[in-house]
Amino acid sequence: MRNNARTARIVPLALAAVFVSGLSATTAAPAQARTETQASVKVSDAHYLRFNKGSVTNSRLELVKRTPGRDKVIKSYKAGSGQVKNTCAVGKGWLPNAGASKPYAIEWHRKNFDGIINGLVIKIADRKCHNGTKRTELFIHSEMKPNGKSGVIESERWTNSNPNDYYSNGCIKLNPTNIRDLFKRLDRIGWPKKLYVVN
Repeated sequence: MRNNARTARIVPLALAAVFVSGLSATTAAPAQARTETQASVKVSDAHYLRFNKGSVTNSRLELVKRTPGRDKVIKSYKAGSGQVKNTCAVGKGWLPNAGASKPYAIEWHRKNFDGIINGLVIKIADRKCHNGTKRTELFIHSEMKPNGKSGVIESERWTNSNPNDYYSNGCIKLNPTNIRDLFKRLDRIGWPKKLYVVN
């Protein structure tokens, strides 16, 4: 009788242990899946982006590799930013500077973004200008449909004049060919974490 009673107590305990370990496995799986998803996007500190201001419609976005001595510009793209040079003008000023001590963080990128801007989009962090005004909704983007193709309406179709599409609401803008090239290169070499803005 005592052996049967002991067996009767052990079986429920064993079942409980199996049940709890099963729960642990199922709860751990989503976290593991999230990690694998994040790891699937290559991130690299060997490269960074630098926006070199010239004028609001003719500046340069540079892909730069860190090297001993002087860093190497791998590729330079014509780019625009804003409509005026006042960095505190919300929605139309070009980007506030960001030097070595405090670069912009590159937060994420999408290839099929669907919003006020579309398609290939890189999100950069918010930034306060020199008088404390916070600049938000800052992106590197072009003009295209969410699927990356040229559309019919003006905001989804690139034109170099009438209007000049290098003008923006404060973001950095590239033409569609150049932003596709940038994405292709970064997918291959790894996505940088930092953007510097200089003039």
